[in-house]
Amino acid sequence: MAEEGKDAVLPSEDSLLASLLTEIFTSPINILLLGVCAFLIYKIFRPSDGSGAASGPVEPPVPKMKRQDMTLEQLKQYNGTGEHERVCVAVNGKIFDVTRGKKFYGPGGPYAAFAGHDATRALATFSVNDVKEEYDDLSDLSSMQMDSVREWEIQFTEKYEYIGKFLKPGEQPTEYSDEEDAKDSKTKKED
Repeated sequence: MAEEGKDAVLPSEDSLLASLLTEIFTSPINILLLGVCAFLIYKIFRPSDGSGAASGPVEPPVPKMKRQDMTLEQLKQYNGTGEHERVCVAVNGKIFDVTRGKKFYGPGGPYAAFAGHDATRALATFSVNDVKEEYDDLSDLSSMQMDSVREWEIQFTEKYEYIGKFLKPGEQPTEYSDEEDAKDSKTKKED
């Protein structure tokens, strides 16, 4: 009986490899994992030179707005429609030009309710519909909500241009000079 085992033909390395590859590529889970790996490799090595090859067309840069403080009535003019076509949003007493993010904050965008308004309460309560039509002193917000507002303010500061202060009723605007605008541009470029 032991003699018969010697004569048995063992599969060659080529046939073992072919068998293994067949099992790997015919298993649905393995095919899914292979697809995920290929996608991740593509994401890692795709062009990221800003040419738009991987992310679509790049919008032209928006010219910088002149530094100015605004009341709620003045801010309402910057809702993405009308003569300005700019979008500005107030967050925690600061006004930001979010025109670069017009697809989010402009007409038809998911956050269009923020355009030309103080978005502080809405950001604090995580409710897009919580935007007031009059000045909101925010005194009833909790400390957790105010912490959230400060985090949002930091995000807006990092991503969008600061325009000026959001004025309380009766508060006088600051007169900004062209030198301050130039200094702010230089500081922003150095960061």
